[in-house]
Amino acid sequence: MSYPSPSHPTTRVLAMLELLQANHRIGGAELARRLGVDERTVRRYAARLGDLGVPVVAERGRHGGYRLMPGYKLPPLMLTDDEAAAVVLGLLAGRRVGLPGQATESALAKVQRVLPAALRERIQALRETLGFTLPAREPAPGTAAPAAGGAPGIGTVLTLAAATRERRRVRLRYRSRQGEASERDLDPHGLVFHSGRWYVTGHDHRSGETRTFRVDRVVSAEPGTARYEIPAGIDPVRQVTRSLANVPYAHEVEVLLETTLAQARRRIPAATATLTEQDGGVLMETRAEHLDGMALMLAGLGFPFAIRRPGELRDHVRALARTLHEQAGR
Repeated sequence: MSYPSPSHPTTRVLAMLELLQANHRIGGAELARRLGVDERTVRRYAARLGDLGVPVVAERGRHGGYRLMPGYKLPPLMLTDDEAAAVVLGLLAGRRVGLPGQATESALAKVQRVLPAALRERIQALRETLGFTLPAREPAPGTAAPAAGGAPGIGTVLTLAAATRERRRVRLRYRSRQGEASERDLDPHGLVFHSGRWYVTGHDHRSGETRTFRVDRVVSAEPGTARYEIPAGIDPVRQVTRSLANVPYAHEVEVLLETTLAQARRRIPAATATLTEQDGGVLMETRAEHLDGMALMLAGLGFPFAIRRPGELRDHVRALARTLHEQAGR
């Protein structure tokens, strides 16, 4: 970003604002040193910022200093070229992995509009040439019922986060995978971002159990007045991964993998299966909707294995082997 000469008073006033934005509180002597002026001039700059509508609080005393008034809505932040580029790259990546709501798009547009022309061209070149291996998540409409696979609204995420921190029970209107609507009271334990999706986990008063809900399926979340305590030892990440590993599927699968537990964990996500060390290898317990897909997964792991159940899985592994043999001979 280009400013007037460093010796220009306006430049130093802007530099002081940038320092105040970057620090919760900064001493007068330190401000004077960084700006290359005396402390009397720092006081004059603080008054000038006040005249411009930016309230600067001066704290007197031995450990006094300057800070911006808490809660004041600042004018646009001043960013260096590197900081602006970092913000744009973070927004691009966040949009790809499921950063909630339309706020990502509007923030990205605002930042790009105020970039210097040269930097804007460089960022645009990166946008046009950057590739992602992770499929894009479609944003969910802000007012409509959430769609499967969409990103949740930023308001829903922030409401659940605040309720968790304040230990405030939340009334959820929720739409299940099958499209069934329900209302329930939830004592949230935490938010978890996993594999491109947002989840909230906590005690569900409707079922009386600890449950995990996809946030993009939350139609509305309204904090109430009831309070609660989170039980000791609760780990929301572990709750979510275990919950996802226990989602009901058509087939219960047990396979003994001839490898170490450490090697198995590197290849198999915790949300996919339960891994238990046993004599002779690692027992993998999981669920599958389609056994042909499970056969492909086993072949892709690269470990010798022995199928314990279901017996039909052996037929799918043999069929895969025949297909690969035929393909190899073409």
